[in-house]
Amino acid sequence: MRYLSPGVQDGLRLRVMRAVRNGMSQSEAARVFGISRQSVNSWEKLRRAKGLQVHRSCRRGRQCFLDMKPYQAATIVRLIIHCCPDQLTLPFMLWTREAIQRLIKRLFGLQLSVWTVGRCLARWGFTPQKSAHRAYEQDPASVRHWLRRKYPAIRALAKRGKATIFWADETGMRLDHQSGTSFGRRGRTPVIPGTGKRFRCNMISAITNRGHLAFMVFKGRFTTPVFLDFLRRLLKQHQRKVFLILDRHPVHIAKVVLRQAKNNPQLRLYFLPGYSPQLNPDELLNQDVKANAVGRLRPRTQQQLIKNVRRFLWSTQRRKKKVQSYFHGPHVRYAA
Repeated sequence: MRYLSPGVQDGLRLRVMRAVRNGMSQSEAARVFGISRQSVNSWEKLRRAKGLQVHRSCRRGRQCFLDMKPYQAATIVRLIIHCCPDQLTLPFMLWTREAIQRLIKRLFGLQLSVWTVGRCLARWGFTPQKSAHRAYEQDPASVRHWLRRKYPAIRALAKRGKATIFWADETGMRLDHQSGTSFGRRGRTPVIPGTGKRFRCNMISAITNRGHLAFMVFKGRFTTPVFLDFLRRLLKQHQRKVFLILDRHPVHIAKVVLRQAKNNPQLRLYFLPGYSPQLNPDELLNQDVKANAVGRLRPRTQQQLIKNVRRFLWSTQRRKKKVQSYFHGPHVRYAA
């Protein structure tokens, strides 16, 4: 009986009950239809006692999540979307099945297994994902003001003054940065040979939503003279007025830099809200360089590392569509 499909089981129960009602004994019905006498007896008792339609099959599998009411499920979904576990005084940093299991137990007194919680999450449209980092110090009000008021005003001013808006950022690249995966035997981690030396290089770049890219790769630290040199190159390369949007790095807000920008009518500096790198499209260029020009290659010397980075940036510089694609991210689409 258990190996039959639900539809076949329903038809068999219906014929057995019909045969018993027509005068066939339970033992004879069990022998004729090839089932146990105890099953026939239990079906007949249920039919006589409660008038249940025993020929209808129930849904198979564990259905523990059906014990949750719709409002309970909606509460859990809302908390997962808008809160972190530590904000709800849970001893977790990420929303794992165990964390959600404990949250359901605390709020509604329901004890669900981690497998049932996993099925609930799949039913609600949740998937395991790599989480993004967001600083505690970020001010949401400043971010909203930037998106709704300040940047639209900068864009309108640039349009009236026929200026070009550049988004700039700097980053450091280490030799031991690795990205991507490599095939190997199950249980045996692939080994990629590389030098044991430690060296790095730095890069500063600026992009526009029209596909322009300016960059400079250097060995030393990022200092005020290096940044001023980059600004001179940018203004020389781009003959129009430049509005440069930056984060609040100490070099960007140095007195010498602000004085040079104030005395140069071709340059204006604007600064993003604090601790908000997700608003800068140039961050996506930095990630692309680290993943493809550094993480997937194994240079042996610092000169080779710099050469790989420059070659990748020169190739990107000639592909305006690719530079424009950095403005298609969900957090930077407002600047496209």
